[in-house]
Amino acid sequence: MKALLQRVTRANVDVAGKCVGRIEQGLLVLLGLDKGDDRSTADRMLDKLLAYRVFPDESGRMNNSVTDIGGGVLLISQFTLSADTRKGLRPGFSTALPPTEAESLYHYTLEQLRSRHPDVAAGVFGADMQVSLTNDGPVTFLLEV
Repeated sequence: MKALLQRVTRANVDVAGKCVGRIEQGLLVLLGLDKGDDRSTADRMLDKLLAYRVFPDESGRMNNSVTDIGGGVLLISQFTLSADTRKGLRPGFSTALPPTEAESLYHYTLEQLRSRHPDVAAGVFGADMQVSLTNDGPVTFLLEV
C-alpha cells in the first residue's frame, strides 16, 4: 500500500463537474492498493498517516500531524500509484490489487479513517476525477507499509 501525502491549504475533487469532496488545511492522500494489501495493511497505513508529522510547530519545524492541527483529510483512490515503472516506456499494473478487491479495501480504509478522524472527504472509487489543490510548501511524502 502506498499513500502519497500532500500538505495542502485546500483541496477538492470533482466528478462529472460536481464537487464530491473538499477540505481546507490538511492532507490530500492519494492511495495506491497493491496485491497483498489487506485490512491490517490499511490499519497500519492509517496509524502512520494520521500521526505523520508534516505540519509546522511554532518554530517552523515539521512536528505536528494532521490530527494535531485538526486538519482535513481528502482520500482519493489512485490506481496509477501501483504502476511498475522500472522498465520500458509504458507502466505495468500486474502488482496492483484487482479492482473488486481494491474497491472493497478502499471503502474499508475510508470507513476506518472516518471513524478515527473528524474531518474526512473522499473521491469516488474508479471514477474519472479532477483533483485541485494548493500544495503548501510544497510538501509531499510517499508512505509505504
